Amino acid sequence: MKIENIGDLVVLVYTARTGSLTGAAKVMGVTPAAASAMLKRLETQLGTRLFERSTRAMRLTEQGQTLLEYASRAFDLVAEGEAQVAAEHTGLVGKLRVAAPSDLARTTLLPWFDEFLALHPAIEFALAVGDRTLNVIQDEVDIAIRYGNLADSRMVARPLLMQRPIVTASPEYLRRHGTPMTPLDLAQHNCLVFGRGGQEHRLWKFSRNGKDMQVRVSGDRCVDDASLAREWAIEGAGFLFKTPLELLPELRAGRLVRVLQDWETDPYPLQALLPSGRFVPNRVRVFVAFISDKFNQSAFGEHITAPRD
Repeated sequence: MKIENIGDLVVLVYTARTGSLTGAAKVMGVTPAAASAMLKRLETQLGTRLFERSTRAMRLTEQGQTLLEYASRAFDLVAEGEAQVAAEHTGLVGKLRVAAPSDLARTTLLPWFDEFLALHPAIEFALAVGDRTLNVIQDEVDIAIRYGNLADSRMVARPLLMQRPIVTASPEYLRRHGTPMTPLDLAQHNCLVFGRGGQEHRLWKFSRNGKDMQVRVSGDRCVDDASLAREWAIEGAGFLFKTPLELLPELRAGRLVRVLQDWETDPYPLQALLPSGRFVPNRVRVFVAFISDKFNQSAFGEHITAPRD
């Protein structure tokens, strides 16, 4: 084997995750010079460059990306082996790194997370809340709970729930500006636009009795945080296009009112995303099954039973 010191692979992993040798050195508790020497030794032994260096960042080469994927899997397997040995006495152990949408986490998932931790007290839970597009390498997550269809070949999806977005507004906004009778009326109203991955989602799609309709909405506010969009809607800023799952408390309390109820929207899946090609620890499998069961036990719309690995 060309790699004489397996520990040198740690520099590769942390440099890729932090974007710099200085960041990797800080995580490893060594000097930047020592980290640089370890990476140079690794590249010399392999006879190839693993990073393209610049004054701003370290970018993986194609060879570096390939080695990183295998090294990450190897370290994951070792960590899982340690966890399985400990689990013979303590049950599920280890860190569970989960990413979830902001509003869904606050309105639905937090009590379920608490319940899972109560069932498995040796689990260390790390939650990343946000609505941005996930980078599976840099974000270091075991599972991402996300809306929408899978667009990243580096991920595999475990379906959790299917919902259709609805249009809502506050009673105050409807009193001041009126209630739309058809989707086309939305073009005359202020609509809260949600942005994700650098794109603003302004095209809202509807159907009724086999007739499809698309409306390009506009408004004075665009945001990439679903929680903030919901707060703006409650305050009377405009119409919100969102899945009912995250709006149940507001709908039940009357803080938001659904409009255009006789029009349907396209189904919108909620999925558990896992990095493909990576070993899936037992704690992740158990967590996915737990969350799937929670959705199937709740009255949230069309449920999908996630496959059991």
